[in-house]
Amino acid sequence: MVKLQYKFKNNKIISLEPTKIIVFSFAAVIFWGALLLTLPIASNPGQPPVSFLTALFTATSATCVTGLVVVDTATQWNVFGRTVIILLIQIGGLGFVTIATFFSVLLGRKVGIKGRILAQESLNHFSSEGVLRLIQKVISVTFIVEFFGAVIFSTRLIPYAIANKRSVAEGIYMSVFQSISAFCNAGFDLVGKYRSLTVFNDDPIVLLTTALLIIIGGLGFMVWKDLYEYRVNKKLLIHTKVVLVFTALLLLFGTLSVFIFEYNNPATLGKLSITNKLLNAFFQSVSLRTAGFNSIDILPMKEITKVGNVILMFIGAAPGSTGGGVKVTTFGIIIAAIISQMRGSDDTIIFKHKVSHNTVNKSLTIIGLSLILVITVTTIILVAEANRFYFIDTLYEATSAFGTVGLSSFGTPNLQSSTSRIAIIITMFLGRVGPLSFALTLSLRNIKKNEDQIYPEGKIIVG
Repeated sequence: MVKLQYKFKNNKIISLEPTKIIVFSFAAVIFWGALLLTLPIASNPGQPPVSFLTALFTATSATCVTGLVVVDTATQWNVFGRTVIILLIQIGGLGFVTIATFFSVLLGRKVGIKGRILAQESLNHFSSEGVLRLIQKVISVTFIVEFFGAVIFSTRLIPYAIANKRSVAEGIYMSVFQSISAFCNAGFDLVGKYRSLTVFNDDPIVLLTTALLIIIGGLGFMVWKDLYEYRVNKKLLIHTKVVLVFTALLLLFGTLSVFIFEYNNPATLGKLSITNKLLNAFFQSVSLRTAGFNSIDILPMKEITKVGNVILMFIGAAPGSTGGGVKVTTFGIIIAAIISQMRGSDDTIIFKHKVSHNTVNKSLTIIGLSLILVITVTTIILVAEANRFYFIDTLYEATSAFGTVGLSSFGTPNLQSSTSRIAIIITMFLGRVGPLSFALTLSLRNIKKNEDQIYPEGKIIVG
């Protein structure tokens, strides 16, 4: 594994792996964002400054592009506070290393091999070759997509702002905020009163524009690049095929599950027309892929629907994207491994290509660590909140935090225990940087030494 060395004033050299630097950069951004949000100038007049824990929760949720909040974004924060939040969302969605590298290139500074390796890790790119050009394209496309998203939103949010006795300028700000939040899969909104997009559940322009931005942001930068180059190469990477196929299958599964199970539920889809039922079922399916907006209420959903939601939130988006979860490729590899084993093959085959055992083992590790994290956090919240919430709703909250989704069944502000809120903060952070990456960051073992050791084979019966 590549390590980057840094020399300090005492001439002591320390080695940091790129993964550790990325994890620490996220932590640093969250800390400084929390400090800014605790300032009195960040809160609306009449609203007392928030505690550091509340600011830390909000900064973590924004930087980790989650969307869970303990105070209403539109009510608590003024323009300064909202701008801090949207900057945290943009930095968290693209990655601090990606943005820092982009501005280094923009200012004409030379980016050495260390910077290229960091950028490669930040984007989950296969190679450091050409990564600087990729970063420039990623940032440029991001701003262009967010700009057009804001323009489309303005046709709906400016009239909405005027109708609710807000200014045109605030309508424009809401449009920009919504576009960035949607593209970065963040789930923050300025509608107010924790309503998210439920006031627009009959507006296809708002819902479909938001859904499109979520999908674009959730596919991952590698997929963008591969699709763009398809016109020249006339072929797609296996990675791209896995992302596209399993994303389509999961979107279909989510749409059908919400539509079928909530069809007659008067508190969710029941009162809507057939067209709007399909529209909202599709929107919820998209949003469950780590975005966190909701156009229908979550709490009154049927338990079976929530179970399907939890599965989708746990899987999440694609690697190198603005989304979280265990990632759709991880899920795809596990499914392929199961099918291959059922067919009697020792190799994992997907789209007529063999997947390395190391990749399969890594996928199993990610799934295992993630399950342990979600179950542990669910248990902590149940205990800390003295069983005030149903298990499925608590599991929903924990999975939403891990998948950086931002949807809440019982309402995150209803968490009364500081222990619960701290557990959610940690879960959002681990969900964004990845449980395996964080485990590697904390690992103190000498990997090379372990590889050199020879162990006898152990026979264990399974199944």
